[in-house]
Amino acid sequence: MWRGLYTAATGMITESYRTDTIANNLANANTTGFKRDDAVSSEFEPMLIRKIDDLSKTQRDVTTFKGFSLNNNAPIVGELGMGSKIDEIATDYSQGSFQTTGNPLDLAISGDGYFMINTPQGQRFTRDGNFYRSARGRLVNVSGYEVLDNRGRPIDIPEEAATVIIGPTGNMTADGNPVAQVGLFEFQGGNKAMTKVGDNLYRPIDPNNRRMAATGEIQQGVLERSNTNIVSEMVNLIANYRAYEANSKAVTTQDTMIEKSVNEVGRNM
Repeated sequence: MWRGLYTAATGMITESYRTDTIANNLANANTTGFKRDDAVSSEFEPMLIRKIDDLSKTQRDVTTFKGFSLNNNAPIVGELGMGSKIDEIATDYSQGSFQTTGNPLDLAISGDGYFMINTPQGQRFTRDGNFYRSARGRLVNVSGYEVLDNRGRPIDIPEEAATVIIGPTGNMTADGNPVAQVGLFEFQGGNKAMTKVGDNLYRPIDPNNRRMAATGEIQQGVLERSNTNIVSEMVNLIANYRAYEANSKAVTTQDTMIEKSVNEVGRNM
């Protein structure tokens, strides 16, 4: 009974983490460049169960007939699950749909690659190309962090510039004059080499993994939308709630059985 209680409880914990992941996906359904997460679960090592009461000193068990016995072990009943756990939070890096804005500083990446951002914690990377010109004339993201060029330097946009053009490789011109090349990078191992750090930013898992030029292209006047599908996430949330409820009922049932064992069986002994 205790084993059943703990097994159901681990199921509740697993589904609780999964609910948090789905809720985060829904909350960022309108976040530019956001990549949804999946909570990947696995089970604890199952236990092999044998029917020990079928083996006696006289070898009279279900595998014995007229002196013949398969072995001296009790027959196997099967495996007993020991519960589940969250193995990892996996990110879905599939391309989000493009939304045309017409803003010359809105950039989207078609294919693989990340923009490089200068943050107080160091250089970070993002797929969110919703950029602005700051009061100091620098290209910044929505948090006010500087967008860096292909050499890791801030990008200054002339105040008097009337027309800003950014090409597929990141080459930026203002009124026809070269300004900078917007940095577009990726790492060896692709998207699997990256991990989320919050604020729609990423960093390489291995700090020694050096950045290199990305194979993707920049689209100007366009933003990449989140790859979260709201309908699918709501369906997953409903299924997750039912799984949590089933485990909750199992915990209640096990608790009732333990209570009867203590109060009734113990009293009659």
